[in-house]
Amino acid sequence: MKPSVSHHRCDSSAEYELLIDGANCGSCVKKIETALRNVQGVDHAEMNFAQRTVLVSGSSGVEPLINAVEQAGYNAKESVAENDEAAMTEKEASDQAYYKKLMRDMSISLGVGIPLMLYGLFIGDMSVSSPAERFAWLVVGIVTLAVMYFSGKHFYTGAWQSFKNHSANMDTLIALGTGTAWLYSMVVIIVPALLPDMASHVYFEATAMIIGLINLGLALELKARGRTSEAIKRLINLQAKTARVIRDGNEVDIPIEQVRINDQVRVRPGERIAVDGEVLEGRSSVDESMLTGEPIPVEKTQGDLVSAGTINKSGSLVFVAKRVGKDTALANIINMVKKAQNSKPPIGRLADVIAGYFVPTIMIIAVISALIWLNVGPEPTVAFAIVSATTVLIIACPCALGLATPMSVMVGVGKAAEAGVLIRNGESLQTASQITAMVLDKTGTITLGRPQVTDIVAISGYSEEDVIRLAASLESNSEHPLAEAIVASAKSRDIALSDVSDFNAITGQGVEARVGEQSLLLGNKKLMKERGIVLSEQVIEQAQVFAREAKSPMYFAIDNTLAGIVAVADPIKDDSVAAIKRLQDNGIRVVMLTGDNQATAKAVADKVGIDQFYAEVQPQDKVDKVKALQDENEIVGMTGDGINDAPALAQANVGFAIGTGTDVAIESADITLMRGSLHGLADAVAVSKATIRNIKQNLFGAFIYNVAGVPIAAGLLYPVFGILLSPVVAGAAMAFSSLTVVTNANRLRFFKVKEH
Repeated sequence: MKPSVSHHRCDSSAEYELLIDGANCGSCVKKIETALRNVQGVDHAEMNFAQRTVLVSGSSGVEPLINAVEQAGYNAKESVAENDEAAMTEKEASDQAYYKKLMRDMSISLGVGIPLMLYGLFIGDMSVSSPAERFAWLVVGIVTLAVMYFSGKHFYTGAWQSFKNHSANMDTLIALGTGTAWLYSMVVIIVPALLPDMASHVYFEATAMIIGLINLGLALELKARGRTSEAIKRLINLQAKTARVIRDGNEVDIPIEQVRINDQVRVRPGERIAVDGEVLEGRSSVDESMLTGEPIPVEKTQGDLVSAGTINKSGSLVFVAKRVGKDTALANIINMVKKAQNSKPPIGRLADVIAGYFVPTIMIIAVISALIWLNVGPEPTVAFAIVSATTVLIIACPCALGLATPMSVMVGVGKAAEAGVLIRNGESLQTASQITAMVLDKTGTITLGRPQVTDIVAISGYSEEDVIRLAASLESNSEHPLAEAIVASAKSRDIALSDVSDFNAITGQGVEARVGEQSLLLGNKKLMKERGIVLSEQVIEQAQVFAREAKSPMYFAIDNTLAGIVAVADPIKDDSVAAIKRLQDNGIRVVMLTGDNQATAKAVADKVGIDQFYAEVQPQDKVDKVKALQDENEIVGMTGDGINDAPALAQANVGFAIGTGTDVAIESADITLMRGSLHGLADAVAVSKATIRNIKQNLFGAFIYNVAGVPIAAGLLYPVFGILLSPVVAGAAMAFSSLTVVTNANRLRFFKVKEH
């Protein structure tokens, strides 16, 4: 990812993505982040251990960041790819090269280790008693040293770098374990007099097998890690490669990077839209499902907005480019998903802290274990001490601990993005799983936010068409939202409007005008009474029925005679009822806020099944309602789509913005729903719960593995059962524990939100 400003400028905040080499366990994460945060000018640094990347923001410039990582004992380089696709390709190529190296290293070490292990199992007992055996094992020792150099060099160099920086990591444990086993074996061969005959046993197979198995585990883990990036890959693949631009009257295909703002772009049927823009000419339906999750194509015509990554289905469109490059909605979505995948929920930060203390603790336990064996263990005490200490060091490597959270977050955030839910950071992801109360703004959230004519009742011999034609003609001069709804209704029926004269708006009551010789009057009951228009009981009852249904009834009179009733309402979205029930079924208390009057609010609340609502709420009061719920110890989610919702979205524990709403609301929110549907809320909560559950499973697996494995490795079962774990078994178990965590995280890829 390219920084948002030039590297040479340090006067404003930029973002850098560093690729890290040499970080092999969770304890490395805290060291790297701390080193970067100590660099002057750095505002934020967060490492994704699963991706081996760090996202840094600040005004430091890139060189000090790389130096800080190197001083901490690791290698770093900046990702200099020109776009997201190039960055993904660069990362995949790097991973593929590393995978091949690990598999080669594994083949070399297991090629030596497996024959040695088979020899020990079926032919000899790995003991040294004669000069001939001593010479043969010396050759094996030299071959094993070559394995350590060619296949395990990265462990030893990593351990040395950590030692120079007064710290310890996974490499330290592996280097100490395998190095101790090799050195002890060489002492047995070269100076056997130092050890009793019972302790003349070599462990070259343990060194070679451990290096081979850990390399195999890293390779398999790397392969599995690659699958967690599928969501990002799919988003990146939505980007068009070229665009057909109209310049000087000619249509030319150019790379998408060369499209400029205000360029006119033509998109033909079946083509992917290259950049964000506004339609100038043409009519077509556009499939926006990959961005919003909405399966039904949206009709587009002059003045409508189109987004990069969506697919033009039927007609041809010409649009003017409004946002290009990294400013398109799709580019922002990709950037938001990447940032969220790189972030950590609080539970993940705790795991990093624990991993930071884990390695030194294990080294102390290994020393204590060896001392106990030397002092109270059976003969050969030295051999038993070496085996127990080596096994403790190997089995306790906290790789699985470091992978537990980022792997799940990457998959979970990607799953959410596929469902049209954009999660800003790991903290929002975790908090969303804990929500106990959801506050919903009514207009534009539960309802469409666009008033529509719902009912036309014709009276006194007039037809519905007469009523809507004349009422729309009358309202064509008004800018009131209800007037716009009436005019839109007439246009949708292809009814031609008539010219009006003597138009007059009567404050708080309605409007009047003339069409030809006819005098028209549209308004409320008070206006009708003042003008002497007779309203029958039946008509008044019908109007009250509309009012109880959350509709706004307007009486329409022609030449001082009532001609009909026009009812206008902001319709409830088709799926709001089902979505709200999903939230309630999850034990979430749903509360509605609206600026509308009590009667309308009650009608809407009753329709959608909400028991608790607040009517006539001013924008500034929404924050107070959220605070009041928080004072009741509720974890509050707030959902809205308007500018006046922004303060309440920021106040809530988790703010949800309806993506069809304003940019201000989206910027204030922790989670953005790309669709207008409230099902996105239930989807977000479901994905969040599944992800946090997956993280807890991973952490439990990693912790229980280490907690149970270390005492067994130290020899706890030996006095009772005579069992002392082999370092080879410990190496295999450690390698495959990481693979288990990665595999469990990948199960999230198959998680499906409830069908709706």
